[in-house]
Amino acid sequence: MKYGFEDLVQYLEENRHYTFIQKFIPNSTKKHVAQYSKWAKMRLVCEELGPTFVKFGQILSNRPDLVPLELTFELEKLQDNVPPMHENVAKSVVETELKNSVEHLFAWFEPTPFASASMAQVHKVTLHSGQRIALKIQRAGIYDVIIEDIKVMYKIARVLEHRIPSLKSFDPVGLVKNFEASILKELDFIHESINVQRFYNNLKSDHSLEQFAKAPKVYQEFTTSKVLALEFVSGIKIDRIAKLKSKNIDTKIIARRLSISYFKQIFEYGFFHADPHPGNLLVLPNNHICYLDFGMMGSMLPRDISIFGKLFIAITDKDVKKIIKALQMLSNNAPILNQRDLEFDINEFVEKYYVRDIHDNEMSTVLLELKDIIIAHGLKVPTYFFLFARSLVTIEGVIEKLDPNLEQFEIVKPYLKASATKKYNPIKMGKKVLNAVVELADYMEDFPMDLKNAIRKINSGQIKVDITHKGIDPVVHTLQRITKQLITAFIMLALIVGASLFIAFKIIPLYHGLSVLGIICFLLAIILGFGMITNIKKGDYDY
Repeated sequence: MKYGFEDLVQYLEENRHYTFIQKFIPNSTKKHVAQYSKWAKMRLVCEELGPTFVKFGQILSNRPDLVPLELTFELEKLQDNVPPMHENVAKSVVETELKNSVEHLFAWFEPTPFASASMAQVHKVTLHSGQRIALKIQRAGIYDVIIEDIKVMYKIARVLEHRIPSLKSFDPVGLVKNFEASILKELDFIHESINVQRFYNNLKSDHSLEQFAKAPKVYQEFTTSKVLALEFVSGIKIDRIAKLKSKNIDTKIIARRLSISYFKQIFEYGFFHADPHPGNLLVLPNNHICYLDFGMMGSMLPRDISIFGKLFIAITDKDVKKIIKALQMLSNNAPILNQRDLEFDINEFVEKYYVRDIHDNEMSTVLLELKDIIIAHGLKVPTYFFLFARSLVTIEGVIEKLDPNLEQFEIVKPYLKASATKKYNPIKMGKKVLNAVVELADYMEDFPMDLKNAIRKINSGQIKVDITHKGIDPVVHTLQRITKQLITAFIMLALIVGASLFIAFKIIPLYHGLSVLGIICFLLAIILGFGMITNIKKGDYDY
């Protein structure tokens, strides 16, 4: 009500319990709020409601298929305006989790955090070995706050479903349930440590010359569900252009390397950083790029990587049918309600894509326009599609500042082609065939014993088979009808052959020089033919 949603509150509250609150809202507050758009007001509501609703808004900003695009832009601006925990409280959390005193665990514990948010804060810590680490500490009591907030969310979702039936198709309760699973997973720092380690391993196993990315190392011995210990990485934030240039760092090189590292994550690793904003990217002295904050990651199956490659190639080739095929494969072959309309929209999309002078680094523009078509036609693509689209917009914004003339499409082309043809690699296909042969050999070795066991169980009455045929009568009827038609066809053929022979050899009796038996056989064949045509026309509706 404070932010101007009185009508919504009155509509949702059947008993009008809270309408009196309007009297306590100062006119100055109402005037201040009036300057914002309704989408901005929604963002302000989330910020005031606290960390759970802020996180919920941030996750919703990745779902343009559920909320209007204007709202997603506002939700991306959500900020955690929470003062950091006191040093003693932070130390208490660490000591409870690691079961030892801070003084014994570390040589130095920086009392003031260098990063703070609503769910956690990060302190610089020095180990007794001299190694500096970043210690992420979960805010004390935040778990209980979030659990209580989620209960409120469930109540709101049920009220929305009850009072606004049109929202049922969005499944508000299901949305809260998914969010609950997501935020509880994020509260478990073990999960984030696995993300970091997985990303780190992908980079470590990439021995190509174009591997320019870095991820911090995880210190498992100091990591629990509420404390995360990572290697402290010192660098310059990637959007500090003036500072980068003062250190003689070529921003064009950084832009190219950032683009390469991002497309490698998508099309080679299948595991990508879904929130690559400038605050999560550091430029290191060797011109490498370090990624930070692995709470939001996207994961793709190898088949989906291949489909993505085919999709972008089909767009560049203006192949409407292949674009539709790729979208269907992404949506797990979901039925298309109106094929003609979809073809028309895709055709307009590719024509506009080619006519308009789109700069080569605006791949996100293409993806977002395609996203609108996907939503309009009800194709259910995986969630990572929207994560990919959003992260692509973010990464392009960063690259635009570093080098506005970088042609990203030229960089991504080799990765697209490689991903689209990866499954046709002769070595991989050979391995698949070899694995299939080995599996078959193993099965053949076990088959006699499996057969013996099955026969023993049947003989001992341990196996009972209960077969229920559903809809078997129409099938039997169809088979019978086909059999009758085949028999009739054979008889017709025999009559025609016999008639031909009777007439050719002038078998008596004759009528005007023609064998009477031959004429009779022809007439019988014609009668059977008419009968069979009538039976075929009836189809399966004659029972």
